Amino acid sequence: MSAPQTTRPQSPIGRIPVQDLRPCVDCGARPAKAVVGELVEITATVFREGHDAVNATLVLTRPDGTVEHRLMTCTNPGLDHWVAPIEPEVEGWWRYRVEGWSDPYGTWVHDATIKVKADVDTELMLEEGARVLERAAKEVKRPKAAAAVLATAVKGLRDAAASPLERLDAGLADAVAEELAQRPLREHVSPSAELSLLVERELALAGAWYEIFPRSEGATYDVTEHRWTSGTFRTAAKRLPAIAAMGFDVVYLTPIHPIGQAAKKGPNNTLNARAEDPGSPYAIGSPDGGHDALHPDLGDWEDFDFFVAEAARLGMEVAMDIALQASPDHPWVTTHPELFTTRSDGTIAYAENPPKKYQDIYPLNFDNDPASAYAEVRRVMQVWIDRGVKIFRVDNPHTKPVEFWQWLIQDVGRDHPDVIWLAEAFTKPAMMHTLGKVGFQQSYTYYAWRNTAADLREYVEELAGEASFYMRPSFWPTTHDILTPYMQFGGVAAWKLRAALAATLVPTYGIYTGYELMESVARPGAEEQIDNEKYEYKDRRWADYEPGGPKAGQTLAPYLTRLNEIRREHPSLMWLRNITFHRADDDQVLVFSKRRRVVEESGHSWDDVVLVVANTDPHSTRTTMIHLDMEALGFEPHEGFIAHELITGQEWPWYQDNTVILGPSSEPVHIIHVRRYF
Repeated sequence: MSAPQTTRPQSPIGRIPVQDLRPCVDCGARPAKAVVGELVEITATVFREGHDAVNATLVLTRPDGTVEHRLMTCTNPGLDHWVAPIEPEVEGWWRYRVEGWSDPYGTWVHDATIKVKADVDTELMLEEGARVLERAAKEVKRPKAAAAVLATAVKGLRDAAASPLERLDAGLADAVAEELAQRPLREHVSPSAELSLLVERELALAGAWYEIFPRSEGATYDVTEHRWTSGTFRTAAKRLPAIAAMGFDVVYLTPIHPIGQAAKKGPNNTLNARAEDPGSPYAIGSPDGGHDALHPDLGDWEDFDFFVAEAARLGMEVAMDIALQASPDHPWVTTHPELFTTRSDGTIAYAENPPKKYQDIYPLNFDNDPASAYAEVRRVMQVWIDRGVKIFRVDNPHTKPVEFWQWLIQDVGRDHPDVIWLAEAFTKPAMMHTLGKVGFQQSYTYYAWRNTAADLREYVEELAGEASFYMRPSFWPTTHDILTPYMQFGGVAAWKLRAALAATLVPTYGIYTGYELMESVARPGAEEQIDNEKYEYKDRRWADYEPGGPKAGQTLAPYLTRLNEIRREHPSLMWLRNITFHRADDDQVLVFSKRRRVVEESGHSWDDVVLVVANTDPHSTRTTMIHLDMEALGFEPHEGFIAHELITGQEWPWYQDNTVILGPSSEPVHIIHVRRYF
């Protein structure tokens, strides 16, 4: 008996196959992402049978519905790889597809050039060329002047008084080629599927963040009463000019809501909290309110509005921490019991990550009554959006259903497309990537634990590859929960280096307040600071570090200021996918560059090229040779350039191979503006 035959369903393929259209996220089910002005290369594999010429057109539909056709370029004929760069100029939903097509003029050019010069089928080839151009003039709408160019070429091809080569030249004229490149004659046009590109505002890709606990900014301690007085939105606003002066774009606030008293945590995450201890701001909710309320110690709504307005006046946006969890005192426990998990003994389950227990936090349950849970969170988000907050740092989004985030971000985006979401998800790659795919514009990363040159290169190449179209990285050297051994024991060199690499490897980076002071003492047995600010007030006495103060000069604030100045001065650092890694003889030395073509309003254009050389070993000074990919920098291998070191202001000539000396005895990193001699 013969085996039963089955019919396998097949997707249709065009007469001219178009395959592997990119960027493509989840087989086109989700949009690729870009920001206004960002370079996006649309690529596809386009081919055909035989030897006739094939070509490809990018069909681009803007958010307003206008359509543009752009001829693509085959960058590798052997692999049939076609490319068209775009730089979307407006926000919104764009669509793109690629049309493959047979190119009669291209086929004729190839065949006629060979045959006429060899005097093979000369008259036939010249007449076929004339007929192709006649078709092009008849079948494609074009201006009169352009039609005249083709008519002249047809006449020249049939001019019996001219030599065959002169007649051929008429059909190959630059004006003819340019016209048919702009308005080609296309046969067997075969479109690909259409994909989406979501174009967002620039801050969704590039920005410098500064994190604060508002209650610490302006907090004071009474040594007589042994009591703290909380900072407020008004006192925290007094810190904003210094943050803005360092060049930060976003000031990020840890939770500002009422804090529960049940199971309140004391200093260093202990359970024996005193009445005067503030508790963790992540234990949200008390009789004073929940996620839609302000902690009374911080002030009222007028004070919050003042803080947001003051940040805007200084050129910054406010980002809020959204932690979807509740203290046992949260109003939701009574008004929305369906938001929680009730155990068999009738108690509500608190958060656990065995063996860790978080008795002061009830996690939300989105499965008991999804409609109610979704609606309540959406209502809360609108409260803050209406107060002028358009950026949200989401705490532990990987502990909530992905489908919930997809719904929430899409629902908010319909009315507020400028809202930006940052995922604080230090978790498995599949979850991190999927959160990006369903809408989070940015994500925390493993940067804090990637410390060697090899690890950093491998990680950034992954982030800047296909993943860059849906998950934009945010690099943080430390956070209020993370203080790695590298930072604990690396000294000043480590704190400079990690800030510099975060600020130059990727477009968005952030620091936790106190980074300037290199707060490096860890709680025993934990990778976090001793006396963690999450559980107590911290008065850093900023005035002591100002000129004339007792600790003047003991701060990295000038260094951070210079990093942010460099970022603003060099647009190449505001992109992710434009990174190139170079080679160093010492495997502890990381070398990379970023290059971007900048077009000014006047029409003048120039290449902005920044080259970074970093010694990732903070404990020793290293001397090594670096070997540069000169083509990636915009030079021929034999050329040299002026290396303008942007931290120190020094300049020197550099070539393909150069010696560097970097480490704690000098500077751990060079940030170099690559300049031509002329």
